[in-house]
Amino acid sequence: NLIDTPGHVDFHYEVNRSLAACEGALLLIDAFQGVQAQTVANAYAAINVNLEIIPVVNKIDLPVIRVDEVLEEVENVLGLDASEAIRVSAKTGLNIEDVFTAIIRRIPAPTGTAAAPLKALVFDSKYDNYKGVITYVRVVDGVIRRGDKLRFMREGMTADVLEIGQFRPHMKPCDELGPGQVGYLLTGVKDLSKVTVGDTVTSFHDGTTTPLPGYQKPKQMVFCGMYPIDATDFEALREELQKLSMNDSSFTFLPETSDALGFGFRCGFLGMLHMEIVQQRLEGEQDMDLIQTAPNVTYEILKRGGEVMTIDNPQDVPDPGVIEEFREPIAKVSFIVPSHNVGTIMQLCQDRRGIYRNTEFLGPQRAQIIYEMPLSEIVYDMYDKL
Repeated sequence: NLIDTPGHVDFHYEVNRSLAACEGALLLIDAFQGVQAQTVANAYAAINVNLEIIPVVNKIDLPVIRVDEVLEEVENVLGLDASEAIRVSAKTGLNIEDVFTAIIRRIPAPTGTAAAPLKALVFDSKYDNYKGVITYVRVVDGVIRRGDKLRFMREGMTADVLEIGQFRPHMKPCDELGPGQVGYLLTGVKDLSKVTVGDTVTSFHDGTTTPLPGYQKPKQMVFCGMYPIDATDFEALREELQKLSMNDSSFTFLPETSDALGFGFRCGFLGMLHMEIVQQRLEGEQDMDLIQTAPNVTYEILKRGGEVMTIDNPQDVPDPGVIEEFREPIAKVSFIVPSHNVGTIMQLCQDRRGIYRNTEFLGPQRAQIIYEMPLSEIVYDMYDKL
């Protein structure tokens, strides 16, 4: 199976989930734009889980490309062997056969034993109005067969396998899934909260007692309020937010009340792009008229008694008399820019309380600048100014 993942940093959690279910990764690099900041982040994510990485330089059919410089960046920035990079054009199909050959030769076969107790990793799930929860699993050890009784170790839930199948690329039922295979389970479960990403699925009767490592829970970094313009749409908005959260475990929402805006919801996102996508889906697909408050980040407040509280809403700030100190999230920010823009970017960061850390020239025309700055300075208009 090939799992396509988004490249944007806001969806890094989804990338990590997918990498944990794989043996190798194709790292796509634009033949003109070269190594980007998200390229570095995704490459390190694959390295951290010991995956075999195949660099693929794409879009070599463009009239203006700089393949030699890009290959130099692959070695200098990512530490990968540029001689193993494959030059392709996904648009025209040029050299795509070389990618298939490299996958077969360089990415190791899955390890696992069919006779061992069942261990399967839940790496994703989605909700279907007719079938209920569809659980995406990667089998590590053992075999899952139709009719088996399973146990979800984290939640302690038991369920019978009503249907099992593979993605080819659409869901195709089969009789069993063995070690190394990726597929889906239908168990008749209707509550998506019962199936958590990162959980271990095992046999009910003779299953394993040792769960797989799983994932870290996603941490929301950007928050905003969403209020319906028409107060009678409050319940409709709640239903749509629930549907979104069913298929996106990194999105959270809680009801809140504003004196000016009425009843609405406090929503948490992984980043600004994540927030914009949710807003567009609500307004575009569901035709909802919303008022969205300015985005903000979470803060920690140390009280004089030693208690630490986390807030994401200005209304929750306690009396100033009990506050010892405010703490705000700090982001390590990496910019990969043309060399002639270095001074402008540094000034932009200084204006936003940035602390300079390092500059590294990746070649005659590109440089990487690293700053540390408050996340609140990034979420408002940083991208617009860039």
